[in-house]
Amino acid sequence: MNLAHTLLRTAARLPAQPAVIERDRRRLGYGELAQRVLRLARALRGRLRVAPGDRVALALRNCAQYVELLYACWAAGACAIPINVKLHAAEVAYILDDAGARACFVTDDVDTAAIARAIPFIDVDGADYRALLNSEPAALHDVSAEERAWLFYTSGTTGRPKGVMLTHRNLLAMTLNYLADVDRAAAGDHLLHAAPMSHGSGLYILPNVAVGATQLVPASRGFDVAEIDQILAQVSNVKFFAAPTMVMRLVNGLRGESSGLKLIVYGGGPMYVADCLRALERFGPKLVQIYGQGESPMTITVLPIADHCDDHDGRRLERLASVGRAQTGVEVAVFGDDDRPLAAGEIGEVVVRGDTVMRGYLNNPEATAKTLANGWLHTGDLGRLDAHGYLTLVDRSKDLIISGGSNIYPREVEEALLTHPGVAEVAVIGERDADWGEVVVAVVVARAGAQVDAAALDAHCLRHIARFKRPKRYVFVDELPKNAAGKVLKRELRALLGSG
Repeated sequence: MNLAHTLLRTAARLPAQPAVIERDRRRLGYGELAQRVLRLARALRGRLRVAPGDRVALALRNCAQYVELLYACWAAGACAIPINVKLHAAEVAYILDDAGARACFVTDDVDTAAIARAIPFIDVDGADYRALLNSEPAALHDVSAEERAWLFYTSGTTGRPKGVMLTHRNLLAMTLNYLADVDRAAAGDHLLHAAPMSHGSGLYILPNVAVGATQLVPASRGFDVAEIDQILAQVSNVKFFAAPTMVMRLVNGLRGESSGLKLIVYGGGPMYVADCLRALERFGPKLVQIYGQGESPMTITVLPIADHCDDHDGRRLERLASVGRAQTGVEVAVFGDDDRPLAAGEIGEVVVRGDTVMRGYLNNPEATAKTLANGWLHTGDLGRLDAHGYLTLVDRSKDLIISGGSNIYPREVEEALLTHPGVAEVAVIGERDADWGEVVVAVVVARAGAQVDAAALDAHCLRHIARFKRPKRYVFVDELPKNAAGKVLKRELRALLGSG
């Protein structure tokens, strides 16, 4: 079943219902949205020569066009590649090349000249985009449930970013999980896109379109506490996805009564119990936690509203420290080094299986085989399951740093710093931070006789990686702690710096 069918189904039932509202810019009903989607699908197949199975990149800030382009790709039988606009031009170029993108839609903050690839770049606020909408509506292309729908690039601890292949089946399963476990969504709800639509917030478009809810894009096209304060005073049934750091900024920064708030779904990083209790005191029983990965999008475990508030068994605080229980139809286990299940309470690698788990990594059969060994998604996260099925994460074996809800992989930053002629060795770790959850810290060994300082390394990073991945602090040492095999002991670095 083509994901775009859910939009056409809603449009037939609720043609006048608001589908997308972009504050201060535009408003589309479901009937109009469906027509625009089918016109764009025709233009993709015709003017842009996108064939079924081809990939189309979306390097966009949050905007109304994001919604129509996602569904236009699917209606045309193509696969969408949402790209974080904060990425460096070289990183965007790599994704376009690896994916073999046929076209790329952009907003005006994307430097297409720096990306310099020989594919069409279409500004969604420009005349070329408006011309595409003059096409005749296309018929919905029939696709297999196993066809790729969303190609999500997630960096690894080694090598280049990997393209996670998510199929129509994966995203339909995620849609059903959201409606079953996370949110009783309905027409009249407003999904606020304060977090990037290229990631979790954009994935939640799907279940809300399926039921006729409204996508609400803020005028800032991002996260602005003052604007959210205003929206919650003026709009009813508002819900949104947020990183824990965003939740705490709202707790500290909102001034109004937040009467329009229906739900905050948080995830993408640790929410400390004390912070969670503060958020519950401020907003009441309106919090749901999810744990997922790009490889099983937004859909591994859930800690629903009831588990945030209910203390009938005296285990409430223990549950708040967990990431919840397996979502419906998803199997979660903890495996030992022998790839076999461990008993309740024992720590091992978190593994997952179900219809939400990716098809594999594009162009990377070795990583696919390793990650999907024996039919389970091996997350690389370490955790333990209790006797009641609640999962607590205790470490991240991949050393992932989550800063402000964005994933930062140490190897990417290390490789950029190692290209500086004054750097002999470097190790990157995450350090806890009250505002960002974690910040990037680089521990640097300078080459003998080299004169290098934090300002020089910061400027170097800006030329090679996205701004948000830069270290916030540089620590210069004579040598890095290593084991007998020469592997850097990051646990010792964390202890040394008081970060672990």
